[in-house]
Amino acid sequence: MNHGLVWRVLNGQLRRMDAFTFPSYSIDLSTGEALFDYRLSGPDAELTFTEVVTFPLPAEPPSDATVAALGRVLELLHVVAGVSYYKAAAPGRLVLPAPLGPAAAALVTGVYTQGLAEYAYRNKLPHVLELAPEIPSGSVKPAAPLDNSDRRPLSAVGGGKDSIVSLEALRRAGMDPVPFSVNPNHVIVSVNEASGLTPLAARRRIDPRLFELNAAGALNGHIPVTAINSLIAVATAVLHGLGPVVMSNERSASDPNLVWNGHEINHQWSKGVEAEGLMRAALTEHAGLAEPYFSLLRSLSELHIARLFAEIDRYDDVVTSCNAAFKLHDPSERWCRNCPKCRFVFLAMAPFMSRERITHIFGGDLLADSAQLPGYRELLGVDGHKPFECVGEVEESVVALSLLAEQEQWRDAPVVRALVDAVPDTAWSAAATSDVFTPGGPHHIPPAYAKTLTPLP
Repeated sequence: MNHGLVWRVLNGQLRRMDAFTFPSYSIDLSTGEALFDYRLSGPDAELTFTEVVTFPLPAEPPSDATVAALGRVLELLHVVAGVSYYKAAAPGRLVLPAPLGPAAAALVTGVYTQGLAEYAYRNKLPHVLELAPEIPSGSVKPAAPLDNSDRRPLSAVGGGKDSIVSLEALRRAGMDPVPFSVNPNHVIVSVNEASGLTPLAARRRIDPRLFELNAAGALNGHIPVTAINSLIAVATAVLHGLGPVVMSNERSASDPNLVWNGHEINHQWSKGVEAEGLMRAALTEHAGLAEPYFSLLRSLSELHIARLFAEIDRYDDVVTSCNAAFKLHDPSERWCRNCPKCRFVFLAMAPFMSRERITHIFGGDLLADSAQLPGYRELLGVDGHKPFECVGEVEESVVALSLLAEQEQWRDAPVVRALVDAVPDTAWSAAATSDVFTPGGPHHIPPAYAKTLTPLP
């Protein structure tokens, strides 16, 4: 087979795709399996995809009211999860399957524009940032109200420090949280086991055809996966008669990496407060949920969260905030120790731990390794822009460095010494008056949950 010829033909077809549509979705409540169908179409070809999400089944069959609310959440999930397949061709038309209210329409528009902003920037596709979904005319039947606000929270667990801090705060407040994850790997399983709590998990299976297209060279890039997983979590909470989904996204997630063509490009857009607000409004409008979704840590900085995590040691042998580690074949390797996330989290935790403890957690000492200097210079704003990763702000990195420079155990570490000399005076001045340990900024935390963080420093 002439693979080059096959790809040239396929690539030509993808470039001519002019519409993305959502043929249907369904769920089998006897198995928990939901099917979501998508179609890329053009004048001379079409490609279809089916994504499969398998939800954990509750002990008792759901009530009619639960099934109705679940269906409305799945309608939103069907449209939002399509972003994975839309990006293979990024056609100019996004044709939605049914009428939506203004809040739901705003969520979908945000997911396909701001949520794909980094993808658009990297692939030089400015039209994506101006995409306007085509919404069929017609009225939307109001959702039946469902007051879930006083039920047990479903706490999203990703295996990192942030979700651990949330889980333990909820537990300490007596809220009896239920850990949740999508496609849990060995890291998440180990964190759940360390918590001693009984978790729930959903499985998401992306259509293999998409991986084939990506391998062949189709358009690809970062998607707002948190928006997809959040809706899977909300659907699971509804199905199991649970309360709000509690996320662990901090305030720096709302800050962009850069501005391109007049648009903010934020790698973490779907973790930011704007996306959270859009998600909440859409779920209340479309599914009737009184308290659907919020981030418990929204008002905290990454550095503040790292200080809170340092007070918890039961997860030292299982925690990881490294995305690359999820791809490592050796389960004992939890940190790659060579990515922006590893560098930032090490820097953020180091001021609040003994050198021995943090080296044990990471399996190495990043601040003793001069090869890490170029990456740390980026994090500190000395070179380049904020990396396209889930890392804190430059100011937080400078504050962490200033704390390390004052500690005997760290001040002579090679990386610390080099960075102290590299950071400009203006950055030191900003760090001296920083409010990184003062909670602040917009958030959607319900009063009953805000109290869970009160005892924390």
